[in-house]
Formats: sequence, C-alpha cells, structure tokens
Amino acid sequence: MDKITIKNLKIFAYHGVNPEEKENGQDFYIDLDYYVNIAKACHNDSIDDTVSYAKVVKVITRAFTAEKYNLIEKAAQVTADAVLDSFEEIFRVDITLKKPQAPVNAEFDYMAVSISRER
Repeated sequence: MDKITIKNLKIFAYHGVNPEEKENGQDFYIDLDYYVNIAKACHNDSIDDTVSYAKVVKVITRAFTAEKYNLIEKAAQVTADAVLDSFEEIFRVDITLKKPQAPVNAEFDYMAVSISRER
C-alpha cells in the first residue's frame, strides 16, 4: 500500500461552537495521508501516474473553508469525503485536524480529531 503525506497544512477557517470562532476565525492544521497506487509513477516518473499533492491541497482547502462547522469532527469528515470524491485513484484517507487555539481554559499544544475513511 503506497501513501502520500501532507503534514501541518495551515488553513484559516471559521469552525467552532462559540460565536466568536465563527466571526473571528482561527488557524487550523491538517495532516492528511492518502493511499494510492504509485507503482507506475515510480517507474515512469510522470505526474500523470500519481495523484498530485498540489491538487489534493486545493481540494482540502476548498472543502475545509466552504462552510462554517460547529465541530472539527464534521469539518474532518467533509474534507475526507471531498478528497475521496475528487480522486477515484485514492482509496483511503487518514486525517488529523488540529485546533491549536481551541477555547479551552488550559495550557495545551492543540486539540485534534483523527479519522480514517476509505471507499
């Protein structure tokens, strides 16, 4: 099983249950692994034989910022669905969605949700 990784993709969005989160927005970070057969690309050295991470980043960004969600769980699901729907060659995605500015009265690096989805 071949995997391509996108790590700590920073996207500004308006997700959260508090009104100020939907009004002011904040930075989120996405780690996404997508599973695709890259054997042909390894031999041919052609972008046409893989799924370009640049194209995947565009899909992630568009899906993640299209709406305002209360829960990062929902935002992660919508993002996973968009990647799978956009690229039939991808058969599985693993996403970790990090929210470093979550409105929690405690010291932490980030709150996160991780999901795996496949066809």
